[in-house]
Amino acid sequence: MSDKNQSVARTLLDQQGTTFAAEAGIRLRDAPGPLYQLLVLAHLLSARIRSDTAVAAARALFDAGMRDPRRMAEADWQRRVDALGEGGYRRYDERTATQLGEAAELVNREYGGDLRRMRKAGDPKQLLREINGIGPAGVNIFLREAQGLWPEFAPYFDRKALEGAERVGLPKSARSLAGLVAEEDLPRLAAALVRVALHADAAREVRAAA
Repeated sequence: MSDKNQSVARTLLDQQGTTFAAEAGIRLRDAPGPLYQLLVLAHLLSARIRSDTAVAAARALFDAGMRDPRRMAEADWQRRVDALGEGGYRRYDERTATQLGEAAELVNREYGGDLRRMRKAGDPKQLLREINGIGPAGVNIFLREAQGLWPEFAPYFDRKALEGAERVGLPKSARSLAGLVAEEDLPRLAAALVRVALHADAAREVRAAA
């Protein structure tokens, strides 16, 4: 592990190390409410839409009271559409509003509203795919952020995070990346790498500062 890589990793955490959950106002911990909110955020981020728009839409849903699967399922379709629109999530708002309602009903029915039960029931990588609106990208987003809570998935750096690693000259190996930061900082490093993958200017700033 080179001093240069260590410097780049520290700079990534300093400049881009806010997790997407934190940006959306989620106080992430291994509890039903925050895990469900992370699921909603992963759903929104997995669409072909700007990440800041997805984060704003998640905040709007939560501010409108839809912070747990029971309240999401009880909210009518139009209320979900309106909240998504308030966050600027208009391109996919009608379909997403339907999917969010169906997903909430499944989480309530299968897991009693608690995704920790999903973790105990089987492989979350597979079971997450059974939730409406959660495809491979949604699974990656959820587990990138949840790896600090569910350590059996750490280190979790998906393809997008590894693209970011390449952009700033870090190794494209999850194990090598994990060796650059403390275990509790893995979600922050993953988020930072995704940001530099998405934004070339952010990658240039990291390289210049490191």
